[in-house]
Amino acid sequence: MYDMLIIGIDDAGRGPLIGPMFLAGVLLKKKDDAHLRQEGVVDSKVLSQAQRVRLAGIIKDASINYHIVETSPEQIDHSLTSGINLNTLEAMKSAEIINKLNRRNESIKVIIDCPSVNKRAWHSKLLSFIHHPENLEIYCEHKADVHHPSVSAASILAKVAREEAVAKLKEKYGDIGSGYPSDPQTILFLNKYGKKLEDSGIFRKSWATWKALFPGASQRTLGEF
Repeated sequence: MYDMLIIGIDDAGRGPLIGPMFLAGVLLKKKDDAHLRQEGVVDSKVLSQAQRVRLAGIIKDASINYHIVETSPEQIDHSLTSGINLNTLEAMKSAEIINKLNRRNESIKVIIDCPSVNKRAWHSKLLSFIHHPENLEIYCEHKADVHHPSVSAASILAKVAREEAVAKLKEKYGDIGSGYPSDPQTILFLNKYGKKLEDSGIFRKSWATWKALFPGASQRTLGEF
């Protein structure tokens, strides 16, 4: 019997002030959804890092293929200052994953945890960056990482990659916290070392938190992206 293929896509590190953003995509057979759920694959946010690392190995073994894309703070800043908002940048990166994983001779259902409140508009934007959409059924959903094992799997791979990147930054620069503006340790680090490390490439200087502490160009907030 024909077994449908699925690509699940999700991001990690969309909102931090420090460190890169990651998107991951996982290409699976539909029948492997149940296997992943049995192994404990759920939304990465409800798992510990140790659980995510263990499950990442299971996901990679179960998948036909997977692809992880890293976007640095400098790339994010360049995009935003060039007039490309964060939702569009994420559509471009999602399309990069789809183009990499797409098997054009087979029908594939693509499920993406949609970053935009306007699912229809973001879906159209995404399609504009996909090279060969003819064999694809693409669904953009909110909370897809909760409802679909393939997207949960992608969220785990993306989160593991993000946490590994943060760990490397901590080894090099000290305790940066989680990197999120809501983290007091991150703000403490920013106040203490922000100007000294301004050109290190670890900060998203287009973020409102950075500009509030180090005034310059007009501020943007994450909600504007």
